[in-house]
This record gives sequence, C-alpha cells and structure tokens, in this order.
Amino acid sequence: RGLGDVYKRQVMKEDLEEIRAKYGENRKTELSINEGEIDIEDLIADEPCVITLTNTGYIKRVPTDTYRQQRRGGKGVIGMNTKEEDFVEHVFTASTHDYLLCFTEDGRMYWLKAYQVPEGSRQAKGRSLANVLQMTQEEKLAAILCVRELDDNSRHLLMATKNGVVKKTVLSAYKNVRIAGINAIKIDEDDSLIGVVLTAGDDDIMLSMKKGKAIRFHEKDARAVGRVSRGVRGARLEKDDKIVSVDIVDNNASMMAITENGFGKRTSFDEYRAQSRGGKGVISIQTTERNGDVVSAHAVTDDHRLMLITEAGQMICIGARDLRVIGRNTQGVRVIRLKEGELLVNVARIDEPEDDLDGENGAVDGVDSKDASISKDTDANQSD
Repeated sequence: RGLGDVYKRQVMKEDLEEIRAKYGENRKTELSINEGEIDIEDLIADEPCVITLTNTGYIKRVPTDTYRQQRRGGKGVIGMNTKEEDFVEHVFTASTHDYLLCFTEDGRMYWLKAYQVPEGSRQAKGRSLANVLQMTQEEKLAAILCVRELDDNSRHLLMATKNGVVKKTVLSAYKNVRIAGINAIKIDEDDSLIGVVLTAGDDDIMLSMKKGKAIRFHEKDARAVGRVSRGVRGARLEKDDKIVSVDIVDNNASMMAITENGFGKRTSFDEYRAQSRGGKGVISIQTTERNGDVVSAHAVTDDHRLMLITEAGQMICIGARDLRVIGRNTQGVRVIRLKEGELLVNVARIDEPEDDLDGENGAVDGVDSKDASISKDTDANQSD
C-alpha cells in the first residue's frame, strides 16, 4: 500500500512537469493592493479632540470626553504633567481631520493633520513637536493655527514680523506643503516672524509695539500677495522699537499690555482709532521709567489666564479678569511685585477657562495662588 502511494505521487509529478514545460510562462500581471482605492485617512474617524501644546514645545492629543464636565466652582482635573519650568500655553479643540499650521520664526510653515499628533493620556506630558514635524533644532515656533480646509479662498493668513512688516496671503496658497515644510514669508536677515492670525476678509488688525504704542488698521489696507513674498510696511517704528504682537480686533475682548517692570492694564478696543497701514500708532500704555518697555500685548477676555515669566525663571499665573479695564494713555497697575533689578521677559496668554487645569488647591503647576494677586495701585490712571 505504501509503494502504491509513492507511485501515484511520482506519476502526478511527471504529469505536472510535462504541463509546465509545454504551457508554462512568466506571469504578465502583478498582484498588489491598489493604494488609490484605499486612503488611510478614510479609516480614521472624524471626531473631536483636544490638542495641548506647552511653552517648550510638547504636544499631545486626547479625546474630548477625557475631560468630564463638572459643576461651576469645581477643582477641575490635572490636564497635563509638565516639566518644572514648563506650562500649557495652547489648548484648543479640533477635529481629527483638521489641519494644524505651524509657523517658525524663520518664516517656514509645516502642517500636519490632527490625527497625526500622538495621542496620550490625560496626565501624559506629550511628545516634542520637533519629533512630530521635520523641524531643525535651531527653529523656534512662532505661531500655531487650526483650520478645517486649506482650499478656502475667502480667508487669509496675515503675518507680522518684529520689524513691522505684514503680509497677507490667501489660505489656499499653503495647501501644497512638503514634509520638510515650505517658505511662508520672506524674512529679512535681521528680522523674525512674531505672529500669524487667520482673517475673514473684513477684520481690523492691531500691532502692538515694545515702546508702548499700537496701531489699528483694516486688513484691506494690506493687499493679498504671493506665498513667498516679503510683505509691506505695517507700522513705522522708531529707533530700538519692535513689534511684540499681532491680534484681530474683537469687540468682545480688550487689549492687554504688560511691561517688563511688572505693570499692566486692559483697555477697550474702542479707544484705538483706525489708522492707515504704515503709521506710527497711538499710545497703548505709558512706558515710563516705572513701567519699562512692553513685553507682551494680547486681546483677552475674562476667561483667559496669563502666565508671567521672569528672567530668573519664576512663573506666576493670574486671571485676566484681575486686570481692570482703564484708559489707553495710562500707566496701569502693578501685576507682579519683582525683586530689585529683576525683569519680566515674557507673558503668555493661556486660551483656556480658569477651572480646566487647576490643581487641588486652585493653583497651576505648583504656583501658589496667593502669589498671583494683583496690587491695585492708586496711580493707575496717572498720565505723563
């Protein structure tokens, strides 16, 4: 019986070899997956998420249901573990199919889809943005925006540099982005990008300056130009002056300005008259010997928080509502009491309600809430 099975297999083998010799030929077709029919993005659900970015460039994505709704006055939950000298600077909601536009100080732009941001737990620190994008070690982030579509011809990106140059370009000009990024604006050798805003076509723009002035002009004064253009003059700066921020005028917000010696104030946008682009602007806050130069200026509402950073590395978080709205040509009130010879170097606006990232004692990242109190100076409305 065993010999019979061997004989049968031998006969089958000889028959198959004969067929191969008579009819065999190389395959003329290739079996493969048609990538044009399957897009990996089609397999990813279009759902809301929360993107967080810290001051030192750590980014992560978490589902929106990670932050459970609480009643007003609650203590909140820890939204992110950060390093000792780091804090959450940007928090915004997005869809997993939205685009994140990342602009560097050198004028380059990178983008990625929100689902490409590494997902982490609520307590996770996140991953360095330099590991997510093809950025070099020398590049520093100047602005980050979230948009739904890049084919939009009705919206524009308006960019501003520290030397007062502004450039407006239609959003759709940035839809073809390579992995290594593209040039978003032509930057002069001694200049750098300081901010980018997304305009709707009929917005007023506010440029704030180091020496205490600010200029408000309509975005139509800056005509739309090509993607790699340099731009036009946005403000005429005096010697040693520079632009510190660019904002869209919001009638529901107010203009916040804080100086290097720890003084600041909020002023209604109604007090800034509209001017032609390229002017010298009007006084936004007095930069007297007491105040020093302006280190930060932003449009804020009562829901915003401010993170103040001194040159010694000390950080204090305060609520924007603690700064009262006063006149434009004034000195403001004391925001933080600094040591003799110490200066503020940066103030970051945190785009998140006060309850969302508070710890167990109402403080933020180990900063004692009692240190965030604002002294109400009697000379708040004193003018030169």
